[in-house]
Amino acid sequence: MGLAARLQLRQSQSLVMTPQLMQSIRLLQLTHIELDRFIDDEIERNPLLERASSEEGGSRPEPYEADVSPPPASDDPATWSAETIADQLDTSLENVFPDDPGRVEHVDPTLSAQWKSASGAASGGAGEGVDLDGMAATGTTLRDHVAGQIAFAFKSATDTALAHELADALDENGYLAMPLDELAESLGVTQRRLEAVLSTCQTFEPAGIFARDLRECLALQLRVKDRFDPAMQALIAHLELLARRDFETLRRICGVDDADLLDMMAEIRALDPRPGLAFSGGTSEIVVPDVLVKPASDGSWAIELNPDVLPRVLVDQSYYAEVSRHARSPADRTFLTECLQSANWLTRSLDQRAKTILRVSIEIVRQQDAFLINGIRHLKPLNLRNVADAIGMHESTVSRVTSNKYMLTPRGVFELRFFFTAALQSAEGGDAHSSEAVRDRIRQLIEEEAASEVLSDDSIVELLRKTGVDIARRTVAKYREGMNIPSSVQRRREKRAQSRSAAE
Repeated sequence: MGLAARLQLRQSQSLVMTPQLMQSIRLLQLTHIELDRFIDDEIERNPLLERASSEEGGSRPEPYEADVSPPPASDDPATWSAETIADQLDTSLENVFPDDPGRVEHVDPTLSAQWKSASGAASGGAGEGVDLDGMAATGTTLRDHVAGQIAFAFKSATDTALAHELADALDENGYLAMPLDELAESLGVTQRRLEAVLSTCQTFEPAGIFARDLRECLALQLRVKDRFDPAMQALIAHLELLARRDFETLRRICGVDDADLLDMMAEIRALDPRPGLAFSGGTSEIVVPDVLVKPASDGSWAIELNPDVLPRVLVDQSYYAEVSRHARSPADRTFLTECLQSANWLTRSLDQRAKTILRVSIEIVRQQDAFLINGIRHLKPLNLRNVADAIGMHESTVSRVTSNKYMLTPRGVFELRFFFTAALQSAEGGDAHSSEAVRDRIRQLIEEEAASEVLSDDSIVELLRKTGVDIARRTVAKYREGMNIPSSVQRRREKRAQSRSAAE
């Protein structure tokens, strides 16, 4: 049988990840802050994009359910900005968003609202507003606080300069981040002199700053309280035993009984392991919900997207028509075509992102209706596949939608991931129980226990099984430790110590 060359046609299908498809997938998981930055970058690159003013349809969107098919799922790409659409766009909008006929020129007005920047929301102009929240949150930094004490602590100008160098080497926790020998070598002084300066700096307020590790930080605070006796020194030197809760060995090393060890542990818990954080210059992050849920007049739930975090981006068709008439070279016409296609793709992607978030949120509310009405005990077990199957989307799409998105409900603000919990089987063969609801039940049982009847993990298992929760002892221990609740032995000792203190 001889070999011969021949031509053969084959037809196959494959998912092509164009930059625009990558962009649409990535937009799903962006927070509203990240999305705002991305849109600003696109507007800067694309002259046909602009933000709509509040007068151009800034009406509040009405709750609704959208019939949306999912975008193809894929791992996050390394790059996802829109580029050279005319050359690289090898898929149509209908393939990515089946419910989009490709005729929409801007974002659906009922789903869009103007994004207001922190600096220009009040005045309406860039650079004209004043960030009062930022000004109010700006306080004394750790560096400024230490500098004020250095000015009065040293007489020598050299020692003052060395102290400022040590202050510059502090991390946000107040620890000396650079080894002392390396710092002395870089400053050209002896390590002994630098240690003398450091010793003075370690007397500054708050107690514990300028420490080189956790042990030294706790020791400095205990010295200020005059509680750094030999027993406490031994305990600080063996913090790893305290972390392992090896109390028997600690009692032997420290030479104390149970009551004294409990008192020493209580003193350590009252110390601050990160004294520098009190002077952190950062501001608290404010969580802005993406979805609003409130009771409707007919007894159901009204679900809508938060208009304050929905971007409203428009394509300037009139500007495109005017400029294209004056475009003479092929390069100019190609550039305008790419800008128009990229702008249309972005606006449709934003519209689809809003619809997808709303559709996933509607299903979450439907599944967790009992939680919204009755509280945490009625939180149902739920996973991504349950929601994905119910709304006809891919599981990875639901995962991206629920990432870093928040929902405002009558019971508070929750991250969308909060509603997805593992299932614990029922002891009576009924419906499964949510792990979060079981955690709350364990917390309540421990809070209600009496000093004379501290519940062990086995006792908690039996009480939960009586209420229909089939749970293992190791699971109870895992949930208890995850909530930072001590073991029954530790709780019993602490209650006895509190009883003795109250009696005295």
